[in-house]
Amino acid sequence: MRSYAKTRLSKVLLESGGTPQARSERESFSQMYTEDLAKYDAAENGLCFGRIDLADDEERYVGRIGILDEPNDYQTLLLDWRAPLARPFYLATPAAPDGVTRRRHIRTRSRRVTAVNDEYLSLDAAQQAGIAEDAGGVGTESALLAALNAARTGHMNDIVETIQSEQDAIIRSEHKSVLVVQGGPGTGKTAVALHRAAYLLYTYRQQLAKSGVLIIGPNATFLDYIGQVLPSLGETGVLLSTIGDLYPGVQATGEDPLRAAELKGSLDMIGVLKNAVRDRQELPREAISLRFESNTLTLDRKVVTRARGRARSSRRPHNLARPIFVSGVIDALADQLAAVLGANVVGGANLLSRDDIADIRDEMRSDPDVMREIGRLWPELSPQEVLFDLFASTDRLASAATDLDETDLDALLRTPGAGFTAADAPLLDELAELLGVDDAEERERARRRWRSQIEDAQGALDILTGSAPQDLDDEHSPEILMAYDLIDASQLAERQNVGTRLTTAERAAGDRTWTYGHVIIDEAQELSEMAWRMVMRRIPNRWVTVVGDVAQTSDPAGAVSWQRMLEPYVAQRWKLAELSVNYRTPSEIMVAAHDVLAAIDPGSSLPRSVRDSGVRPWSLRVAESAVSDTVREMVAAQRGPGLTAVIADHATAASLADIAGDSVSVLTVREAKGLEFDHVIIAEPQRILDESPRGMNDLYVALTRATQRLAVVHSGPLPDVLTALDDVASNQWVDDRTAAGTR
Repeated sequence: MRSYAKTRLSKVLLESGGTPQARSERESFSQMYTEDLAKYDAAENGLCFGRIDLADDEERYVGRIGILDEPNDYQTLLLDWRAPLARPFYLATPAAPDGVTRRRHIRTRSRRVTAVNDEYLSLDAAQQAGIAEDAGGVGTESALLAALNAARTGHMNDIVETIQSEQDAIIRSEHKSVLVVQGGPGTGKTAVALHRAAYLLYTYRQQLAKSGVLIIGPNATFLDYIGQVLPSLGETGVLLSTIGDLYPGVQATGEDPLRAAELKGSLDMIGVLKNAVRDRQELPREAISLRFESNTLTLDRKVVTRARGRARSSRRPHNLARPIFVSGVIDALADQLAAVLGANVVGGANLLSRDDIADIRDEMRSDPDVMREIGRLWPELSPQEVLFDLFASTDRLASAATDLDETDLDALLRTPGAGFTAADAPLLDELAELLGVDDAEERERARRRWRSQIEDAQGALDILTGSAPQDLDDEHSPEILMAYDLIDASQLAERQNVGTRLTTAERAAGDRTWTYGHVIIDEAQELSEMAWRMVMRRIPNRWVTVVGDVAQTSDPAGAVSWQRMLEPYVAQRWKLAELSVNYRTPSEIMVAAHDVLAAIDPGSSLPRSVRDSGVRPWSLRVAESAVSDTVREMVAAQRGPGLTAVIADHATAASLADIAGDSVSVLTVREAKGLEFDHVIIAEPQRILDESPRGMNDLYVALTRATQRLAVVHSGPLPDVLTALDDVASNQWVDDRTAAGTR
């Protein structure tokens, strides 16, 4: 199919055509086949991964994308995994086979088949194939276990070959409001969310292709980790972003102290930001003398107060109300000047006409000195300017945040030269709403550009027409097609912009006011109340998939319950779906994590692990000075494929940063959010607990990142919640048993 698409593309590009219709068709086909090529390239690895054999001898091959045999009446060669006819591949069981007698899992590398595993869904079908009853060929999970035990590569793989029943129900859910997918560690929440995005794009292609799908993740590392999943499923038009990067033109490069992040995430910041904007609408402390032409005018507190009142009473955002303020001040100054220039000494009447006063207003609007003074009292502001000035000034912050004590004010003050943080993005978005954008001048510039393009196009057409032969007689001239017969000036100007067209995702990324057709939020428990306001502005239809686990909330401004976060936007119109099976973490590690979860929420239950690793997690106590060296030796002792992560508090992680490499990551808990590794070493767990008011949640996250083995290195007493770990003596950890635990 890829070669067919490439051949068709080459043919289309060669066929230039002469009419505008032919060229338009060529461009449409070129775009379509280019997109097809990208789709086939992305989905080629493991393109066909399964087959179901039905009782009526029908065979259906299932793959990442659908392929039709176009030359032969569009017969189905490969079923898209999202198609209804492919669903039995995921749902058929021996108890409810749905007409399926055999499910075949096909594993490939590039274009070579490397393994075939068959599951017979009835004993009769297995016996007919010569499979003994005790041979494990009936309803086995060999494909799932093989995928779970495979070494990690640093990028998330799709689960399209092994989607389980409870996951499939969520992926294909028809719920059109907020769907909350709650699940413990390793339950496949992220995979379900990504496959749901692919399913919705397949099912509602026409609707979502125009508005787009937004996926929000906790950090850039996570987005890189999941970045290959959707392209492998044939979807390349989805926008991936963090909260910190969701505001166009601003990237979060700084990091807030915990208290500052908590304050910025609170809804109390709305009042602070409103006050900060109002504080920029100033009154003069003393009357301002303005020199206009040869006259001196007075801009006093009374004039400004009246103009400010008119502007504020309009209820418009700051920048959109500014013209009202300017008009109020200009009117007062013009009346003041008219009273001087038009005074009739004899009769007391003003000799200036209404048109004369209007001319004075126009002249004042073009006077730089007058407009500069007015601009100081009610400036045109950007969100970045207001927020930067607010957090850089003790006085501005104290004036706007009247309910905060001195300690909290100090926490919010920005260090000189520091960049914006992830918690600043929702504040910038809120300020954009409070300020508004006065784009009248930009719209006028766009109109002027368009008129200029049409004039240029018209000139080109005139040149083409003028260069036509002038000696044609009337009998033959109607048969000659002129440029005007094929295209007009506006069409020609529009065609010049074809090369600059952006994809839906590209246009959405640069437009703060863009509204999406669907939004997926992963690790949603980390979003603050202010972040939720930012996200909900982008999805007015409230069709959202929320993925997370409140037991893993690390952000001090994050969720303690879904109800609290969602009720302001959808009231009770949200649905909860739960994932209960842990596919990532071995049972031995989850047993060790049980006490931590109980400390977070005694009523919670651990997700059920589907597999054992055969290795119990263990802890090793060493001297404080030996922690770094011990961790380095453990990392060096790793053997075989797979990834290793060292997870620690900020200070310890910084001291070990030099050991990071292609197969080794050194991370804080926040950086490890949503990721998984074959081997995990947790350094100084007590410091992780002490570092955050939600330290227990952080420790739970750290414990559940491993897919194979877990070790804990500590210098002080082991936290009480980790007593289930095997204790290893310091002179034993390198013996055969413990060395096996680090390989």
